[in-house]
Parts: sequence; C-alpha cells; structure tokens
Amino acid sequence: MKQPLPLNYIRSFESAARNLSFTAAAAELGYTQAAISNHIRALEHFIGHDLFVRYPRSLKLTEMGEAFLPTLRQALGQIDLATEAIVAGARNRTVTISCPVSLAENWLSQVLTDFRRQHPDIEIVLQGTVWEEPEEQKVDLAISVRRFDAQPVGSDLMWEDELTLLCAPELAYGARPIRTAADLAQREWIFVLGRQDCWSAFSGEIGLDDPAQLRRITTNSTNIALELCAQGAGLVVTQRSLAQLYLRRGLLVEPLAMTRPSPWAYYLSVNPRSRGRLHVALRDWLMACAQRDFPRPRPD
Repeated sequence: MKQPLPLNYIRSFESAARNLSFTAAAAELGYTQAAISNHIRALEHFIGHDLFVRYPRSLKLTEMGEAFLPTLRQALGQIDLATEAIVAGARNRTVTISCPVSLAENWLSQVLTDFRRQHPDIEIVLQGTVWEEPEEQKVDLAISVRRFDAQPVGSDLMWEDELTLLCAPELAYGARPIRTAADLAQREWIFVLGRQDCWSAFSGEIGLDDPAQLRRITTNSTNIALELCAQGAGLVVTQRSLAQLYLRRGLLVEPLAMTRPSPWAYYLSVNPRSRGRLHVALRDWLMACAQRDFPRPRPD
C-alpha cells in the first residue's frame, strides 16, 4: 500500500498549474524553484503520468494534468475552509445581537448581564436599532418588534405584550389625583411617533376620539417618553415590557387598572449563516428569560 502524498506536493502542483511557472509557484509558496520541481516530479512518479509538458521557457499542462487539477483544487478548497472554520471558532468567542434600543435599555441589559455572569468566556456585541429591519443586520441574533400580522419569517415568538397607562407617582396621587378615566383628558400626555395605536386603544374610555384635543408632548423614542413621564411631564401609554424597569423602581405607576392587548409582539431570529454553537447558547437563554418574565397564558 502506497503512503499518502505530502500535502505540499499537491499545493506545489496546483500553484505551478495556475501560474504555469515553477518559479512563480516557488515565490508564492516560499520554496526554491528546485523544490517545486522535485515536488511535482515526485507527484508524477506517484500517479504514473506526466502532469506538465516542459518547454525551455514555459510549461503546459498535459491532458492528465488538466483532468487532475479541478479535483485537487476542490479538495484544497475544502481543506482551507475547514481549517479556517476551526481557527476562527477557536479564536472568535463573540456573539452579535441586534435589538430595539427601547428594549435593550429596559429589559435586555439585565438579561445580558446575567448571561455574562454564567458565560464569561463569550463576548457579546449588542447593536441597538431604531426602525431597522433585522434582515439588514449582519448579526447572529436579532430581536424585532412587529405587529401580530407581520412576524419575521423563520423567527420565534418571544412574548405577546400588553399596553398599559402610566404616569409619575406625584401625578397619580398628588394634589389632583387621578381617580377616573374622565380625569385623564384633563392631563398632559406624551405621544410616541409610530405608536398611535397605543393612545387609540384607550381613547374610548377617556371619552376623546381625536388626540388633537389633548395637551401633549410628542417624541420619536419610547425611552424618551418614559423619561419624560417619570419626570411628571404627563401620561404615556406603552408596552408593559418596556415599562417594567420603571415600575419596579417606583418611577412610574399605573394610576388606573387599564390594560389592553398590544398589537406588537417581540420575535427572535437566528442568522442561518452563523457558525458554531455560541449563538445557540444565547438564543436559548433569551427565550428562557422571555418565558420567565412574560409567561404565556396556558390554553384552557
């Protein structure tokens, strides 16, 4: 049984065939011209056929050489890809994730902190997004907020949210406390652009169908709206998942027991091009935390 050929013989042949020059192959691979020639002679002896027609100042592949070359190139390509994947996997311990800024600041920050305590060897790169499609993100994982009828293809539902009415404690229980829904129309409001459905979900109880009748501040950021609300600037309607941190710290309260199903839900997508298993560990962690913090009601 013949011993397998050294890989450098194969690489010498591929380079010489591509350049049609032993000298160029030697420069490319870091050998002498004589070494390249010896490698190829040994390869020809091994297979029992000439691979090159040697002219005084040039080379030409024989029919056997032309037939042999594509298979060797494919094999070398697979070896290079496998080596690159192993080296990159050993070196790269990073998982990238994109998430709406509002959720990243109000829920994901603590979740990722806890994950890092359990997996200190995994580096996380978090990209905050504003109105950005997850398909445009070159990341391993993408959290997106979408209407119930626009779930991203191939994504998993993290949780279905609910809308809640919020204000600062002093606004709810101060000199002019909020006791009924009729009191709401007399207060300042904070609107978030692109989230008009939030206000309209409660407009019937308030007794106003036109938001123009309300005194209000408008912003394009839910986080800004929550900060304004915590400072006593007015009432806001937003998703409970985004307000949990403020509610837990006592910065905001729910003056009336008014909630509605949210038309938006959060979804988690995995990039099919991501390699390795690191992102799978984070994906499973996120889904487990979502179920813990926002458990789905069990079907009857």
